Amino acid sequence: MSSKAPKVSIITVNFNGTAVTADLLRSLEKITYPSIEVIVVDNSNKEPGHQLPIDFPWIKYIETGANLGFAGGNNLGMEAATGDYFFLLNNDTEVDPGFLEPLVQRMQSDRNIGIVCPKLLYFDEPDTIQFAGFLPINPVTGRGFSIGHLEKDKGQHEVARPTSRAHGAAMMYSREAFEKVGMMAELFFLYYEEMDYCERFKRAGYTIWYEPKSRVWHKESMSTGKGSTLKTYYYSRNRLLYLRRNTFGFQKFLMFIYYYLIAVPKNMIGYLFKRDWPHLKAFWQGFIWNFSNSTKDVHDKMSLS
Repeated sequence: MSSKAPKVSIITVNFNGTAVTADLLRSLEKITYPSIEVIVVDNSNKEPGHQLPIDFPWIKYIETGANLGFAGGNNLGMEAATGDYFFLLNNDTEVDPGFLEPLVQRMQSDRNIGIVCPKLLYFDEPDTIQFAGFLPINPVTGRGFSIGHLEKDKGQHEVARPTSRAHGAAMMYSREAFEKVGMMAELFFLYYEEMDYCERFKRAGYTIWYEPKSRVWHKESMSTGKGSTLKTYYYSRNRLLYLRRNTFGFQKFLMFIYYYLIAVPKNMIGYLFKRDWPHLKAFWQGFIWNFSNSTKDVHDKMSLS
């Protein structure tokens, strides 16, 4: 690709994970794409990444002074970005040196493409797939499944194709699309915000694509920890919040019936059976949060442009 290649703004959010973020930056130093800027938004409240702009003077470093969440941190990065394309990349990833070229080429192939994602593989098992596209989310249950998840990568998912939504660990979109869709909804804070964002891109007329020629390795759940009560709280809270914002008509009625009569009792019984009181409390608190935030609130408190 020529030196006149469109500029890509890579945005990553650091939250008390400076060493992990530094690994990502070392990975980005090796990429072959000729026109990038890297923006590190530091949400840290225990371990600020002040050393990062010293060790990597080529980055744009933004210290927030508070934990603004995934959406809030990325929104700050978008405000600072000067690229033709924005690429949101988790700090707990490392990239193939040539990962950007296929993504840019896919975006340039069709102006109706709003978002494109690479193939995601597990860092600890680099031949195992995490993401090769998503099946559609069921508007009643809120469930959707990742294509290729936990499969050994033997070339079975090497065809680029539309997908129902992007993976929040690594997603690229154009400035043109961003100016129509606006910022991420900060109401989510953590989890489901990228799914909500994808629905807004689709309602604006854009498609979302999976591009297997681009590869990224993901250190899954390093920021919040596997099985953390924080994760349980926000999954409980935001799964219902996402459905409230993105399910309509009779399907919304069915969604509430399913959620209240099946999903919530099933999860609570599971935690009770295991005597897992911390996660039971976190799940319940996430669920009841939705009762103190009205339907109007969940559409208005969101940084929509």
